[in-house]
Amino acid sequence: MELKDKIRVIEDFPKEGISFKDITTILQDGEALKYTIDKFVDSLKDKDIDLVVGPEARGFLFGVPVAYALGVGFIPVRKKGKLPFKTISAKYDLEYGSDELEIHSDAIKPGQKVAIIDDLLATGGTINSVAKLVEQAGGKVESVGFVIELTDLNGRDKLKNYDVNSLVEYNI
Repeated sequence: MELKDKIRVIEDFPKEGISFKDITTILQDGEALKYTIDKFVDSLKDKDIDLVVGPEARGFLFGVPVAYALGVGFIPVRKKGKLPFKTISAKYDLEYGSDELEIHSDAIKPGQKVAIIDDLLATGGTINSVAKLVEQAGGKVESVGFVIELTDLNGRDKLKNYDVNSLVEYNI
């Protein structure tokens, strides 16, 4: 299957000059969704992963089924103030300011091998913060996987210390 054919591209959304890559078309197509999850699972099956981590919200959509298929747990990464228990956090810069992500302080045990799954690699700032959270908790990032990578934004550069896998690449 050519996964790129299953992604809807919407020009000038959310503003003029942006070419938005819409993954809802993958989610609504059972065959494409299964193919996407299977590709992630195939890339991880020999890595002895203990946990899958995904940032809200689209990281949940792909991360949970990958965790299920691997028979491991899933750890949600949320924006500050959304988790009910004691947390650890990491701040990251955005083009217009900064934000902060959190995980539960007891979510990852020292030495656990982690795969991070999300829908999109753009500048790499969010996922770099997720990786730092994993490491702060004592985990080891074994792999970082994305449905889509926007190669012109060079997000992979921020993740150069990790094994990065993207299923579809676009030059923006």
